[in-house]
Amino acid sequence: SDLQEQEERGELLQPLVFVLLVLCSILLYFRVSLMDPGYVKAEEEEKEDKSEEQSMVIPLVPSDIKLRRCGYCMVKQPMRARHCHLCQHCVRRYDHHCPWIENCIGEKNHPFFIVYLSVQLVVLLWGCQVAWSGLYFELSWEWLNHNIFLLTSFLLIVIFTTVVVLLLISHLYLISCNTTTWEFMSHHRISYLRHSELENPFDQGVILNLWRFFC
Repeated sequence: SDLQEQEERGELLQPLVFVLLVLCSILLYFRVSLMDPGYVKAEEEEKEDKSEEQSMVIPLVPSDIKLRRCGYCMVKQPMRARHCHLCQHCVRRYDHHCPWIENCIGEKNHPFFIVYLSVQLVVLLWGCQVAWSGLYFELSWEWLNHNIFLLTSFLLIVIFTTVVVLLLISHLYLISCNTTTWEFMSHHRISYLRHSELENPFDQGVILNLWRFFC
């Protein structure tokens, strides 16, 4: 049959891989959206020991910078945590609240968010190539009527691809510097950065920053 011939020629492999990538992207979306981004637990559940990251940077931060108590959820905020007014929780290593997934990006789900963006980018680039390959241009209303859906889909894919590329590049840059979107945008408002001897006391070099984030 035609289906068996296509399978023998390997023509079914590409659509299968594309569908698997789409499914993987959907699963990652729900994973990032539904998981705990790193909510700060109640004070009585917190360990008194400092985290490894805080102990490494504490000599670079003035000693009078103390951990503050959140005025909303009344927990003692560890360094780099921030209260999210939409989630109503303090989040460890808070990056930002993403409206597309309706969840914060923080200590626990940030790596999954980067993987999600990467898989989504592959899917969009693949879809863009497929849409472009189906287009042939003619200057006529008849051609436009027959290809308006494909042309609109291609333009939308290009827009989404541009957004994802910019997001991924910006996040990878911040990760390589071991900083977050919130710290980058509000450096002058954060006490442990404003009074630090260094511009970024968490930066340990690109390789080590990437290793600590992903591994």
